[in-house]
Amino acid sequence: MALLDSYQRPITYLRVSVTDRCNLRCVYCMPAEGVQLRKHEEILRYEEIARVVRAAVELGIRFVRLTGGEPLVRRGVVDLVRMLRAIPDLEELTMTTNGTLLAAQAQPLAEAGLDRVNISLDSLRPERFRHITRLGSLEDVLTGIEAAEEAGLVPIKLNTVVMRGLNDDEVADLARLTLEHPWHVRFIELMPLGPSISWAEDRYVPSSEVRGRIEAELGELAPVESPQGNGPARSFRLEGALGTVGFISPWSEHFCAKCNRMRLTADGRLRPCLLSDLEVDLRGPLRNGVGEAELRGLIRQAVQLKPIGHQLEKQGGPRGRGMSEIGG
Repeated sequence: MALLDSYQRPITYLRVSVTDRCNLRCVYCMPAEGVQLRKHEEILRYEEIARVVRAAVELGIRFVRLTGGEPLVRRGVVDLVRMLRAIPDLEELTMTTNGTLLAAQAQPLAEAGLDRVNISLDSLRPERFRHITRLGSLEDVLTGIEAAEEAGLVPIKLNTVVMRGLNDDEVADLARLTLEHPWHVRFIELMPLGPSISWAEDRYVPSSEVRGRIEAELGELAPVESPQGNGPARSFRLEGALGTVGFISPWSEHFCAKCNRMRLTADGRLRPCLLSDLEVDLRGPLRNGVGEAELRGLIRQAVQLKPIGHQLEKQGGPRGRGMSEIGG
């Protein structure tokens, strides 16, 4: 079964935010004091998430990614992984994490059925990493990466948000990791979301500049087929490298025409586009006894609301939520 939006794009990928909470305060995501958190009862229960995912898979969703906030701060997330893994026809179940809590949970996640992880890594310098994340330890993340490899949560993808004056001078060092490890390092353009909108304007670095810096220091990046997964990265490989270098460019080379994803927020809204405030409420119907056919109908409704592309240039980013609530 194919789930198509109104522009005939196949929708196969659902990102699920399991919590709006996070143990870090990254400068591009949250203010130092954090953000207003949802009340516990407003957050979808695991059984409710599983109902939505099961209905979405019945319609044609094949790939699910768990996000946050930071998904590993929510108690019992391994149980959720086990519940979702039991859904027939779900082809891939993955997670995006900041990695700080991964060392202790990598093996249980793998045993529960998680396929692989994406890990945020915005600097290789401990003090700078601490500055960018405000609370994080680089050593914890590196230990988490090692634990993920040992648990078989591979291929590992490392995500770096590039910011002028903060970490743009490290892009070659990060790309160099692919020479020694079978990792996929992806450089993400800074997006104007939430409290970082005005701050981000002076920090933005286009992917073309990042690529130029890498090639000037490490040599040509040859195009390759993107590694396993359903992300929007354009992938390249340095000569002799074990891994790949990717670029995710929502500003300079947006990929809306091929977008295949929906997002379920932590409080149960189905969101057709990361950069639009359009949402369809699922939590209310779920708690009011909605049937399976009606639930599938609400999912189809949200899919039909998916816009042809974002309106960042005209409208700026979404106003209603920050990245930590949407799930990235």
